[in-house]
Amino acid sequence: MIMSPSSRRVAEAARDLGLAIAVREFPEGTHTAEDAARAIGVDVGQIVKSLVFLVDGRPVLCLVSGLNRLDPKRLAIVTGASQVRRAGAGAVERATGFAIGGIPPFGHKQRLPVYCDRDLMAYDVVWAAAGTPREVFSVEPQQLAQACGATVADLKASLPESREEEA
Repeated sequence: MIMSPSSRRVAEAARDLGLAIAVREFPEGTHTAEDAARAIGVDVGQIVKSLVFLVDGRPVLCLVSGLNRLDPKRLAIVTGASQVRRAGAGAVERATGFAIGGIPPFGHKQRLPVYCDRDLMAYDVVWAAAGTPREVFSVEPQQLAQACGATVADLKASLPESREEEA
């Protein structure tokens, strides 16, 4: 497989973090958690949604299980913030260098604080975007959290309103 420039950047960042990943391409796309789970053939909970939120105006990355919706109130408690809101597409791209739908957990333009949904830790392997909506990689969730310097916390909303957040 010939990797895109974005996935090459992710693979290089993984190597720099001590992770050995193999990027896989799915031509049918992995834009949403449901699309990714269907394409890969895994449980939707194993899909890592990389979501950018603005915490008191500063971008943070949240790694959330594909089954869950992030609760901004829980993120505010974990971060000690007074204001938390979902970042818009422009802010996401400025902070990470990647477009929504293909945001990886590392390899961003700037180093972001990372918060990891505790539910991801229940799986042996999880799958994350590798820089595009068609490329992903697998990793053990504990290795991912450690490599990202993530704070593992309970981030999910009690009652999911929708699972249509993008991976």
